[in-house]
Amino acid sequence: MKLMYEVPFYQVSLQDEFWTPKIDTNRKVTIPIVYQHCKETGRIDAFKLDWRPGKEPVPHKYWDSDVAKWIEAASYTLSTHPDPELDALLDEVINLILAAQQPNGYLNTYFTTVEPEKRWTNLRDDHELYCAGHLMEAAVAHYKATGKRNLLDVLCCYADYISEVFGSLPEQKNGYPGHEEIELALVKMYRVTGNERYLKLSSYFVEERGREPYYFDEEAVKRGEKSTSSQFGNYEALQAHMPVREQSFVTGHAVRAMYLYSAMADLARELQDDSFYIACDRLWRNLCNKNLYITGGIGSTAQNEGFSSDYDLPNETAYCETCAAIGLVFWSWRMLQLDCDSRFADCM
Repeated sequence: MKLMYEVPFYQVSLQDEFWTPKIDTNRKVTIPIVYQHCKETGRIDAFKLDWRPGKEPVPHKYWDSDVAKWIEAASYTLSTHPDPELDALLDEVINLILAAQQPNGYLNTYFTTVEPEKRWTNLRDDHELYCAGHLMEAAVAHYKATGKRNLLDVLCCYADYISEVFGSLPEQKNGYPGHEEIELALVKMYRVTGNERYLKLSSYFVEERGREPYYFDEEAVKRGEKSTSSQFGNYEALQAHMPVREQSFVTGHAVRAMYLYSAMADLARELQDDSFYIACDRLWRNLCNKNLYITGGIGSTAQNEGFSSDYDLPNETAYCETCAAIGLVFWSWRMLQLDCDSRFADCM
């Protein structure tokens, strides 16, 4: 690895005919509309924790991540375009999140109000750790943009709680998320706080993935389920079919895969672990040489919202989720920092 260090985006000013109008549209139109939709659909008010059976709308398992993504995006715009009104709106939403945190640090609107008895019982299919990861990314972005610790402190408390719940000790849950995300978020938390607990937890989630006996099988038995298959049918769909260092081809749900590989690249850097980089390079070559559309799209089939087999790149039925393409940018950007090779920049 030949480590490189990026220039922070807020130290770069783009003045051109292509990117500048798009950035302006994002700031002036998209971010306000996304907030409006989050408000109208109940996503933001779900943090008031006032849902009761029979009340509509019913909070959804993914809702927290939607609000978190808006906070992250809005924070990024504040980094380059100070806006007192947006800053105040962020504080208003963050105060709701702060109030929704449980005394032990737990923070999830769905599993606090709708199914509290099912907390941490289905890591394979539910999205508790995924939502937690997006909230962590939002907290880091907000802290960097404003210097305020209100959201960061909330998520540090949540991360501390998660690190107590999960791990290799007998009294801990020895599991990992079905939908990756928290792994790279924990690295971001480590970088801004210096708390090695977060880096170790990220490494644990990545290292534990794919090891036998499969945790997803064990938790399914505890739920009384006969089938241990995920919603997509197998553990390749979750990149959990074998330990990550042994994986040689991209597989499964494309967005999940990009988050996992991005975290592996982060860990390669922070831990100076060449084996993570070697695995990433092998997977990246398989993707870009055999599973990439000329448009930059990845994940050809709707069946698993992801990859099928090498060179299976149909046009008419191409799934090519936008989130997956964004994930490939995340991953390629990280690989570029590890090895200043133009192929990663070309892919971006």
